[in-house]
Amino acid sequence: MQKILVTGGAGFIGNHLCRKLLQEGDKVICLDNFFTGKKKHIEDLIDNTNFELIEHDITEPIDIECNQIYNLACPASPPHYQYDSVKTMKTSVLGIINMLELAKKYQARILQASTSEVYGNPLSHPQQESYWGNVNPIGIRSCYDEGKRCAETLMMDYHRQYNVDIRIIRIFNTYGPNMDPQDGRVVSNCIMQALANQDITIYGDGTQTRSFCYVDDLINGIVKMMNNTQGFIGPVNLGNPSERTVLDLAQKIIEITGSNSKIKFCPLPSDDPVKRKPDITLAKKELCWEPKVDIIAGLRKTVEYFKAV
Repeated sequence: MQKILVTGGAGFIGNHLCRKLLQEGDKVICLDNFFTGKKKHIEDLIDNTNFELIEHDITEPIDIECNQIYNLACPASPPHYQYDSVKTMKTSVLGIINMLELAKKYQARILQASTSEVYGNPLSHPQQESYWGNVNPIGIRSCYDEGKRCAETLMMDYHRQYNVDIRIIRIFNTYGPNMDPQDGRVVSNCIMQALANQDITIYGDGTQTRSFCYVDDLINGIVKMMNNTQGFIGPVNLGNPSERTVLDLAQKIIEITGSNSKIKFCPLPSDDPVKRKPDITLAKKELCWEPKVDIIAGLRKTVEYFKAV
């Protein structure tokens, strides 16, 4: 049994990870300040003797003895991370410093959940881990983009300077049950509008591309990365390489929901990436990982969740 700390454990990805780790017989400590995480996501875990919930903000130090740390704490959708951009940057920078200090103290392995946003509006396509990115350092998204880039830098510096055992993943667009209906991301927006038979809002002309990975696939990749015994530290892309336009996604959601919604086009937000597709060659080679869930099957499960809530 491992004693595992999951920061942001009540968030969309975090709650799925907590369940996976509990299923594998580990003791899980869920740390969350509930800015975007929801207690309802982990309420059914409270009575599990191997689960502990601590309300805490990782920008403040904390002392918890553990074997592994999954650092997922950070608002991840533009409306949430732009709401308090300074706080977002503090979460990425001060938060990872606090977690790295904890890992150093207890010789714990630490995994940083970075993001495809480190590539910015990419000039290289598809995105390989060796690509340094095209990020606007003073834009409205930079609190998140540059915060995550800085967190990766700190991970590598602690590894080189203090020999901290690290893992870095770069997460591409992920969807599935327990998404926040109001998080402002394209999948949740389209499903909510379709279920209400409202116009579906598409920013830009809809030709911008994304790659959508079902949450169960992502969780499997995250756990494989943490537990790989080859000493592979990353960074590694975790995402679905099946690229599609945002307009195509919206049309598929209309079909699945049987909605009467029409498409409404709005101006593209500042610094919004035009293309996004992971090259997962490294994940296949080092982790023997690739996504399994088809987009239609994944969207059907996600739609059923949104109907229920």
